[in-house]
Amino acid sequence: MSGPKKDRKVPSFLTENEMQKLFNLSDIKLRDRAMIELLYSCGLRIEELMSLDLKNIDFISNIVTVTGKGNKERIVPVGNQALNVIREYINERRAQNLPYDIKSPVFLNEHLKRLDQRTARRILHRWFVKAGLAKKVSPHTLRHTFATHILDRGCDLRSVQEMLGHKNLSTTQIYTHVTIESLKKIYQKAHPRDIVGYK
Repeated sequence: MSGPKKDRKVPSFLTENEMQKLFNLSDIKLRDRAMIELLYSCGLRIEELMSLDLKNIDFISNIVTVTGKGNKERIVPVGNQALNVIREYINERRAQNLPYDIKSPVFLNEHLKRLDQRTARRILHRWFVKAGLAKKVSPHTLRHTFATHILDRGCDLRSVQEMLGHKNLSTTQIYTHVTIESLKKIYQKAHPRDIVGYK
């Protein structure tokens, strides 16, 4: 029987305060804000984000239909904040006579074609730097951040597995290392036998 993988790297993630720095950027374009909101709201991979068409977003049911690895479709809940920014972005496109029908890509480049992953990474990196995030941040960091934050707030591991589109639960369990660390900190602050100065 094979044991768990050793030395599996605990994923890097942003704190809620660091995420707020991103959301507080005042000069960010609507398209770019919508990318950040969706990555964080749904825990998407960058390739999943870039493959989205407007028809994949259900504004009434608050869900996004995502095509993940192996061409597998999954349905992921999406928050109102993210949907509101996407609505604003669509309205901006409508006002400028840019494509906004349901078959259009969610994210367009300057040539009105689908934004590609490499360009999206470059755009997002610029905003990560502008927000003053000291650590190395990539779009995948926002996926890790999504998983860590919702587990921290009580979401069960199986649900997180489904939302992330992980085939095996063991892949999702890496995030429990992060949440256990935060639980230990809470424990140390709260448990009377662990409080400094307790006699």
